[in-house]
Amino acid sequence: MNDSNRIKRITRMGMLIAISVALVYFIHFPLFPSAPFLEYDPADIPIFIATFMYGPLAGLCVTVIASFIQGVTVSAGSGVIGIIMHILATGSFTVVAGNIYKMKKTRSGAAVALVAGVITMTVVMCGCNLIFTPIFTGAPVSVIVAMLVPVIIPFNLLKAGINAIITFLLYKSISRIIK
Repeated sequence: MNDSNRIKRITRMGMLIAISVALVYFIHFPLFPSAPFLEYDPADIPIFIATFMYGPLAGLCVTVIASFIQGVTVSAGSGVIGIIMHILATGSFTVVAGNIYKMKKTRSGAAVALVAGVITMTVVMCGCNLIFTPIFTGAPVSVIVAMLVPVIIPFNLLKAGINAIITFLLYKSISRIIK
């Protein structure tokens, strides 16, 4: 890749990071009243688009940068723990979905990649919530374990699923515009 293409790629990735941060700033709301700290936001959609456009490593880089910027600005209340959880959750999605899509760049490949990403993210977030939520909230692990099936798993499936479906619907159009 020549320098001009590299600069264009970095610029586009920066633009997707900025869109991600703006989305979480403007759109975020709790999905379950019983756990108001679990908020939906569409900030992962530009990250998933970057992953499909440029591959899993680029998606992971976009994830880390967007997570850090979000964590020190619009989501500063969750601090370092929020940054780490976002990197682990979205990063796991980008690595799994990005590698699957890289091997099969078709609509069906994208669908399989997104479903695998949703499942991966949900599993990773179960572990993250068991480790980090007690530290962040001071709640005992037993309380978090009791929340896994009725709240944490459905929330993560719903949040990641909504973002995956929107990514699936928008990716081709957005990638044509960006490229």
